[in-house]
Amino acid sequence: MLHRNTSICVRALWYGLLCVCTFAHANEPAQALESVTLQFKWSHAFQFAGYYAALEQGYYRDVGLDVRLLEAAPGTDPLQTVLSGQAQYGVGTSSLLLARAAGQPVVVLAVVFQHSPLVLVARQDLAAPGTQGIHDLVGKRVMIEPQSDELIAYLKQEGIQPERLIDIPHTFAPHDLIVGRVDAMSAYVTNELYYLDASGLSYQVYTPRSAGIDFYGDNLFTTEQELREHPHRVRAFREASLRGWHYAMEHPEEIVDLIIAKYSQHHSRAFYLFEAERMKPLLRTDLIEVGYMTRGRWQHIAATYADLELLPRDYPLDDFLYTPDGQSDLTQLYSALALLLIVSGITVYVARINQRLGLALAEKTRSEERHRIIFQTTASAGMVWREGFIVTDWNRQAEAVFGWKREEVLGRCFIDFMVPMVDRERLKPQLTRLVWENFLPYGINDNLTCDGRVITCEWFNAWLPERLGEPREVVSLANDISERQRLEAEIRQLAFFDPLTQLPNRRLLLDRLGCTLAALRREGGHGALMFLDLDNFKPLNDAYGHAVGDVLLIEVAHRLATCVRDMDTIARFGGDEFVVLLGRLDDDAICAAQQAQSVAEKILTRLGEPYRLAQANIATAIEHHCTASIGVVVFNDAADEEEILRRADTAMYTAKNNGRNRIAFDSNAANITLPQSAVTPSKRRAYSPVI
Repeated sequence: MLHRNTSICVRALWYGLLCVCTFAHANEPAQALESVTLQFKWSHAFQFAGYYAALEQGYYRDVGLDVRLLEAAPGTDPLQTVLSGQAQYGVGTSSLLLARAAGQPVVVLAVVFQHSPLVLVARQDLAAPGTQGIHDLVGKRVMIEPQSDELIAYLKQEGIQPERLIDIPHTFAPHDLIVGRVDAMSAYVTNELYYLDASGLSYQVYTPRSAGIDFYGDNLFTTEQELREHPHRVRAFREASLRGWHYAMEHPEEIVDLIIAKYSQHHSRAFYLFEAERMKPLLRTDLIEVGYMTRGRWQHIAATYADLELLPRDYPLDDFLYTPDGQSDLTQLYSALALLLIVSGITVYVARINQRLGLALAEKTRSEERHRIIFQTTASAGMVWREGFIVTDWNRQAEAVFGWKREEVLGRCFIDFMVPMVDRERLKPQLTRLVWENFLPYGINDNLTCDGRVITCEWFNAWLPERLGEPREVVSLANDISERQRLEAEIRQLAFFDPLTQLPNRRLLLDRLGCTLAALRREGGHGALMFLDLDNFKPLNDAYGHAVGDVLLIEVAHRLATCVRDMDTIARFGGDEFVVLLGRLDDDAICAAQQAQSVAEKILTRLGEPYRLAQANIATAIEHHCTASIGVVVFNDAADEEEILRRADTAMYTAKNNGRNRIAFDSNAANITLPQSAVTPSKRRAYSPVI
């Protein structure tokens, strides 16, 4: 107790000394700011929010620095930019450790992301619903970006060698996954998932953390030369940057507005707010100071690299990790003053030691009682456990959520009864290694209840204070988020899909049309959009009512699906109007038009076949004949979304005015002239509808 309180006293005096030093510096004459450059590893985004905040709030200026922020262009290597002297500081991945081992004099100053945001995202249709796993990626088209060492380690740990995947160069375009051009891709949970959610795509996320591979992300680094020649500047830059991160995470909306106003309008405000929200569980600023890093975690990363044969075993980390307290910038005068203050503080402390000891013991007892009450009354299901995952405490909410009484679980290994059987053999050794390497993972997992149900829980873990002679314990708090996930899925369905036909609605169609135009700007070629209106729909509604009309609309949606490819989009625009969007048509405008006409003719024929419409309140099925008028626009990357829709709508009315049950073209949206001459088949890009 004496040692602990002495430490507190010394710390308080030390902070007081720093205040004295700060006041002394404040009275010195103003000096010119030192210019330094920070190189990002990607384009401007909330991912670098702390540095924008440090610059905007004047934190860099307060420590005498004029900081320039450089975003990365395609092909930019932050490591080489810093090593070449073009920048003094950079933001890099955990592969900085490999660079250090290769002889590059890099030093990690701080860690921003406690957990890397890098994951693999796969289309949900790789396997039957509910059965998809990481091994379903074997033989599939996968895009993995460079320096994704943790993903490679994850795949190898699961027994999947990279050569068993079809490697596709990474385009960093979520649209490629949405339209099925690839089956899986590496992505950031903070970025690409925004566009996947907006598209309505069903997808599966695979994280290396599920296999016990947990890398740091976005590491602030410099060089040995910068540290050797400018130690004060390094410390000042690091502290101002971390101060900026504290401000940014407390004021996310303000920083989002700052990014849009001064740095980038490439994404929407909603996107940047999504990124900010997804970063919270990766930074965990509620539990961990920004910039915090441990030797144990870096040793875990080094061991993973060693498993990949990229690093020797037990690689030394001493010169690779920066220790802020390792160098003192105080003068001998300040040191003497600090010593005097410490001695004075200890003298005062000793004079009051007896009184404080009594108060401390009483406060300790009250604190334990408070913590016990909080644990038992919290809204989260809570348990306390020790080595071997043995449960030592279990609160009332855990009884309500999982169904077991406290006396039923005490002394039992929770993995044996709370984790589904298929996950036990994999999870137990991974958790054992992680926990006793001093790392407690945050996670969302499936768990069992007493009555055999499987629920999804969000878990938060923390070490309890150690007690002399007793095993170290962990407190774990869980929230059942099964209903929340179900509601989120329903909301996503309602936001982007027509509830009657289950086709994409107008909002999702516009998003996919924008993605198609972006793909044309990158790759060239043409697309086509068809506006369909049913010719003989109103008489059916008038004669038999809207319920029968709805049956017809559902059948029309099914027939349209047989006429196009999986990558194409069919949308219900409203009432009896439908839209078909075709992407990746031929580079030649005439060939593209003929491809679109072929699909339109197939649709016209299919929709013109008789309908037999059955209803529960009608004795016999109704036979109905219904045709369609189709307006078609062929466009290239010069087109505009609203113009395309307007032209297609106009062309549809042209078809309707010319007698209905026909096709009308209008390609002026992209300034395309369609000659009537024949097209050489060899020039066409293949179009293969699913029939």
